[in-house]
Amino acid sequence: MGAMKAASSVARPSTRKQSTMSDKQAPTILVFAASNHGQSINRALAEHAGREFTETVMPGAIMETLDINDYEMPIYSPEREKAGGIPEEAQKFYDKLGQADALIVSFAEYNGSYTAAYKNLFDWTSRIKMQIYQDRPVVFLAASPGARKGQKVLADAVMVAPFFGAKVAGSLAVGPFIEVFDREAGRLTDAEAAASLHDALTALQVALTVQDDALAAAAA
Repeated sequence: MGAMKAASSVARPSTRKQSTMSDKQAPTILVFAASNHGQSINRALAEHAGREFTETVMPGAIMETLDINDYEMPIYSPEREKAGGIPEEAQKFYDKLGQADALIVSFAEYNGSYTAAYKNLFDWTSRIKMQIYQDRPVVFLAASPGARKGQKVLADAVMVAPFFGAKVAGSLAVGPFIEVFDREAGRLTDAEAAASLHDALTALQVALTVQDDALAAAAA
């Protein structure tokens, strides 16, 4: 059987030439998996996307990675918040998102939805501010061992993104993961999936450029 096709969406396809960081500060791209699995395929996909962005699409951009296991908290409840306030880990996660210029997030799908670990982190952080992504341009990804590729959780994440301050430049779901990704090499092996990822990352580069131009115009 051949590899399943990737499901993708790109908000702003472009033929713009690659940017370099010779005349301005290099943007920081925060990359993480919305999963606490130690061997997460979504972490592998997100980090591959981050390398592709910083090495090929926008050379000179800086990739930072994040592990949501570093932000583990008790299950959210109004009573816990009233008794003890918002945990320090939620504030640290919020601050980390805000320090980045753009985000690449890959969502694991558990029973058709977010992982419990990410949903809890998301719930606590949204108590600081509902727009937890802080108007950052993002690429949302999903990877699954199965043929449905995590498309349900990805569609849900894209649909609600505007409510939570995320500007989705592109999205992509891939699977079955073992058929389209070489874990040892750390890269996609399916040509169509690789091309769709490149398109999504190019759209992210355009979004960053537009954002930079708007900030420069406002400061002029």
